Amino acid sequence: MKKSLVKELEKRLGKSSVLISEGDRALFSYDAAYGEKVLPDIVVFPENKDDLQFVINLMSENEIPIITRGAGTNLSGGTVPVSGGCVLVTTKMNRILEINEKDHYAVVEAGVVTKQLADKVEEYGLFYPPDPGSMSISTIGGNVAENAGGLRGLKYGVTKDYVMGVKLFDMAGNEVIGGGKTVKLVTGFNIPGLMISSEGMLGIMYEIILKLVPKPATSKSMLVEYSSVIDACNTVSEIIASKILPSTLELMDNFTINAVEESEKIGLPVKADALLLIEVDGHPAVVEDEFIMVKKICEKNKGYVKVADNNEERDNLWTARRKALSCLARLKPTLILEDATVPRSKIPDMMKAIKENASKYNITIGTFGHAGDGNLHPTILTDKRDEDEFRRVEKAIDEIFEKALLFGGTLSGEHGVGLLKAKYMEIEVGKGTIIFMKKLKNGIDPKNLLNPHKMGL
Repeated sequence: MKKSLVKELEKRLGKSSVLISEGDRALFSYDAAYGEKVLPDIVVFPENKDDLQFVINLMSENEIPIITRGAGTNLSGGTVPVSGGCVLVTTKMNRILEINEKDHYAVVEAGVVTKQLADKVEEYGLFYPPDPGSMSISTIGGNVAENAGGLRGLKYGVTKDYVMGVKLFDMAGNEVIGGGKTVKLVTGFNIPGLMISSEGMLGIMYEIILKLVPKPATSKSMLVEYSSVIDACNTVSEIIASKILPSTLELMDNFTINAVEESEKIGLPVKADALLLIEVDGHPAVVEDEFIMVKKICEKNKGYVKVADNNEERDNLWTARRKALSCLARLKPTLILEDATVPRSKIPDMMKAIKENASKYNITIGTFGHAGDGNLHPTILTDKRDEDEFRRVEKAIDEIFEKALLFGGTLSGEHGVGLLKAKYMEIEVGKGTIIFMKKLKNGIDPKNLLNPHKMGL
């Protein structure tokens, strides 16, 4: 990085917002995925729209790639700076600009933490449902770029269902505005839709308008213990078939249960082959009716139901689920969290395939996930330094994806493609789709400076 360019950035942003030492840059050479680390040439932290535009213009003039990054919680290598360049971190652009009680929307900067927004809107009796597992640190801009999901996706949908509008800059420094604050808006192309799942390859968002909904009046939770994971999966299918939509319907297998209990000591049944964590919410009368119906379905499928009688018990249930990843991560040096997603009716088949896969390759896999929407998280525990084991792990991952596609599913329900799943893209979407995406990328970013070489493009 030219010294003159560094000085320009330091003059505009301040020295504390421009990182150039190797040690500092190393912290931004990787994300939450297991892939390789690549040092960026520089890391910058703009604090407002004008600073952001300044950085983009400077990088564009010097043909330096920009990799936009929020909290770095993405799990597909999407923010690894494979071509070096400038990692542009949005975490200082973290203001909630507006919460509109009458029209039910919020306007936020890209660096606002997801949970910060969710907690704030509840003070107004409103609700922002998307709740990725990393919501206590992940940022809204990253959520949009990766189309983050979460535990409440079954009933409430994912990030894409709440994005009403975006403001962004393209790589030429042009301001682009898409969508707005109205429920209906068909002026021009669907630019917000284009930015969802774009992984920072088409533009750099700085402001986002999000739909809010009324906060549910009440909720009720239960933990259901099973001696067979297949019985648990069959329960999920039957609940969905009964046309009940719980707000949350989560699955944990025995290995995951034990990992969480060993760490958190919250009284989980460690001998259970699987657990379902279920919550229904809404109007009190509806909640009571649906809760009774769900309980009957669970018991019919050989589930032992424990109802959360108070807030402390409810919080323990959801702590168990939200801690699953971190508790598994303690067990081995390398953790590979996948998100193969299948139609809900195929969950029993997918769980069986994962179990057979672990046995075939003699590897350890703990599985948990959003069973209600078919989004499973087979989590492989390994050590990349063990070359023989890691070769088996890579073969196992290939087969997990093959099975997901065979069952009519997808490579990724919420983690994105990034680097790690790029080689599978054409298998799922076809050659024509890849060509189309490349044309779109080349038209918007002809010099390929926005997060280059992701998704296989």
